Amino acid sequence: MNSLIIFARHPELGRVKTRLAAGIGSEAALAAYRTLLTHTRAVVAPLPVHKTAWLVGENSATAAANWTGFEQLPQPAGDLGQKMQAAFTHDFARPVEAAVIIGTDCPGLLTAHLEEAYAALQTHDLVLGPAADGGYYLLGMNRLHPELFANKPWSTATVRAETLADAARLNLRVHLLPELQDLDTVDDLRSWHQNPASATGPALPHAPQQPAR
Repeated sequence: MNSLIIFARHPELGRVKTRLAAGIGSEAALAAYRTLLTHTRAVVAPLPVHKTAWLVGENSATAAANWTGFEQLPQPAGDLGQKMQAAFTHDFARPVEAAVIIGTDCPGLLTAHLEEAYAALQTHDLVLGPAADGGYYLLGMNRLHPELFANKPWSTATVRAETLADAARLNLRVHLLPELQDLDTVDDLRSWHQNPASATGPALPHAPQQPAR
C-alpha cells in the first residue's frame, strides 16, 4: 500500500493565506484558499492510496465533511520539518511501501504529477517536486530519512537546495518532478495568471494591478 499525506488548514477567515491577504484582502484570500482546497482534493481523488489530511484550525462538523474519505488528524506541534517527520513516521508505521506529502498551495498540481511520484519511488529513494520559490511542493520517499527534516530554514529560497544536498550526502537516488509554482503572495498570484496552465487550472481571483511607474 502507498500513502498520501496532505497538510492543510480548515478555511477560516483571517487564518489562511495571510501573506496573500496582505495584497488582496482576507475575504479574497479565503476564497482563493477554498479554491485551492477543492483543486487539491480533485487532483488526489483518483489515487488508489491511503490518504491522511493533517489539519490546522477549528474542526467543525462542516470542516470535517470537507475531508470525507480521508483519515483526519490534527497537525502536531513543532516547526514544519518536525511536523512532516511526524506524519511520515505515522505512515511508515502502518507500514506502507511509499509515502508522499503535499500541501494545498499549488494550483498547477495534477494527478499525473502524483502518479509519476509513486512510479518513481519504485526505482528511486526520494522524489522532490521543486517549487519556483526554492522550496518544494511534494516530497516522497519509501523509508524515513530524518536528516531531510532537520536544520532547515523553512519557507526560504534555500530549502530545496539544502534538501538535495542532504540527499546527495545520504547517497539517495532522487527523481525530480516538473517545477511548479506555489501560491503564497500577490506576486505568485500574478505569475499564476500569466502562466499558460492557468487557462485550464483553478479559477483564482486576480491581484490588483500594480501602479504605473
